[in-house]
Amino acid sequence: MGIFDGLRSALGMSAEADATREADPEDLFGMSTAYLTMEADLGFPPAGVAALCFSGVDSTDFADAVEEVEAILDAGEVETGTEARFVDDSHGYEWVVLADRDFEDLVTSVHFAADTLIERGYGSRLLAALFGFENEGTPIYWVYSFRRGAYYPFAPRSSSERDSTVEFKLESVLDGELEIEPDKDYWYALWPDSGRHPWE
Repeated sequence: MGIFDGLRSALGMSAEADATREADPEDLFGMSTAYLTMEADLGFPPAGVAALCFSGVDSTDFADAVEEVEAILDAGEVETGTEARFVDDSHGYEWVVLADRDFEDLVTSVHFAADTLIERGYGSRLLAALFGFENEGTPIYWVYSFRRGAYYPFAPRSSSERDSTVEFKLESVLDGELEIEPDKDYWYALWPDSGRHPWE
């Protein structure tokens, strides 16, 4: 499991110093309409998965904050059926991984998790939110960088190559509907160590 080695600099302190706008968890709700465009206009249906990535803090208070997130999501599962699991990857990042066929429930759950950490004073630990889609059986993602306050597409073609043609197409269609990162140097790949998704 894990993230591409460049993520720490891309979504970490370097990106924070070069931020173009302040991140706002309300930006996540942009996906509530964007997913309709993805499916209807592009033929990329939701994959039923989303995730929130953050860097941990070795403190009791942070552990309590994560437990609060877990409790909120557990309670939400009763209402929405959204399944949540917590994953630590080999690069030292933590993930909240969500599964639900109802895309709007995924968006709401990611927002709840992010907003809770922000309210507890750990907004600076948030790195990215990912929303998964399908492209002829291959996963593609919209990534929201909390350090840049913008989205970018990530379309892996293999375990080490990405489909730039698809990414540019997604940018052109969704630009204006989502706040898209204008500097493609910050469109960092999120390769899994093994498995299908970046958190695997």
